[in-house]
Amino acid sequence: VQLVESGGGLVQPGGSLRLSCAASGFTFSSYAMSWYRQAPGKERELVARITVAGGSTNYADSVKGRFTISRDNAKNTVYLQMNSLKPEDTAVYYCYVGILLGRYWGQGTQVTVSS
Repeated sequence: VQLVESGGGLVQPGGSLRLSCAASGFTFSSYAMSWYRQAPGKERELVARITVAGGSTNYADSVKGRFTISRDNAKNTVYLQMNSLKPEDTAVYYCYVGILLGRYWGQGTQVTVSS
């Protein structure tokens, strides 16, 4: 299983970023996918989750209405569109999949929101 995130960077408050997570090594279309984030000195937290066919999504209260998770099963990729970014969104963002008893994480991509 391999998860490779991309799309992070430095953005001003109010700006937007789109994160991507390219997955391989498993049947992507058969598993729910999630994005987590971890800010310095804080625990890793769930940001958003999307079901197998994308029919259901869940978001942390702190990002509802600003972030959108989506997936393209033909490309084995999950996305996180982040709008109206705030300084408190600064964190390392991780892609995650749970397969049977295994928990798999990407290497993370840094998102910094600062003026």
